[in-house]
Amino acid sequence: MATTSDISKNCFIRHENTLLKVLEYDHRTPGKGNTIYLLKCRNIETGKQSEVRFNSGDKVDIVRVDEVELQYIYAENEFLVCMNQETFEQIHIPKILFEDTIKFLQEGMILTIRFDENEKPLNGELPKYTELLVTYAEDGNKGKTLKTVEVEGGINIQVPLFVAQGDKLKIQIETGEYVERVSK
Repeated sequence: MATTSDISKNCFIRHENTLLKVLEYDHRTPGKGNTIYLLKCRNIETGKQSEVRFNSGDKVDIVRVDEVELQYIYAENEFLVCMNQETFEQIHIPKILFEDTIKFLQEGMILTIRFDENEKPLNGELPKYTELLVTYAEDGNKGKTLKTVEVEGGINIQVPLFVAQGDKLKIQIETGEYVERVSK
């Protein structure tokens, strides 16, 4: 069993029979007493965030996680059907693992999936960036620096005024923000 000094951001811990992903990690040393470890965590099952507090030296159950890259093929109800590119095995991954970023999901994308020791999917990530075509853009208002356009998938994003319909844009998936216009 590990101690509080082994905790890091993005690690997985089992606390009170619940599997949690550490989102933020901070340790504070008050004037008197031991160091306190404050963790902001996400429950893997429900997606709810919570704060967990440990004292220095407390025992922590850190869960070993395997990371695998899978190619997204298609959606089936509440699951994404993905293929392991080495074994060609098809695996069903719950959509809930991707939260809000799932709106940027496209066929053929390579997803990073983390599995626990029982081969249960814990966490999923899309690539850092995607390229999408602008399907609708209005003329910008003079005096403003940004306008809203619609890209493939019906997603609205804020872009500079020079972006026009038909342009291909590079978008950061995690934040949904415009990065640059991609040359054709």
